[in-house]
Amino acid sequence: MPVSYDSLRAVPLLQSIGDKELRRLASNLRERRVAAGSPIVTQGESAVAFFIILEGEAAVTIGGQQRATLKRGDFAGELALLDPAGPRTATVSASTDCVLAALSSWEFKPFVLEHPAVAWELLVTLARRQRMAQLDATGAGHAAPA
Repeated sequence: MPVSYDSLRAVPLLQSIGDKELRRLASNLRERRVAAGSPIVTQGESAVAFFIILEGEAAVTIGGQQRATLKRGDFAGELALLDPAGPRTATVSASTDCVLAALSSWEFKPFVLEHPAVAWELLVTLARRQRMAQLDATGAGHAAPA
């Protein structure tokens, strides 16, 4: 089932896209429903799609340890599509029932190349995630108890 234009208009990553292009993207995306507790992507596996959360929340775990929570408008799966030689670096599981927009791996690259503002937002998000991972690894990302 295609994804609705209205659900995409609220996604921060897609704010720079004009109405005509967003409608075209909506027709290329597929809606996917994932039950609470089910995986969306699994660490170590190969990538087949990029996902945007349209409804619900998901937990990001690395090595079984929760690292983040994703909510409406957030996305997952971009890293494994940007570097297809490597496996997924995290597991993302639905914390609640989720509705996702899925973009196939073969449609992801052309979409990003056609939309430099989206590419930039992906880079900003990757930089934030990298910084948080480094802070977590050194313990600097955790506040000392008061």
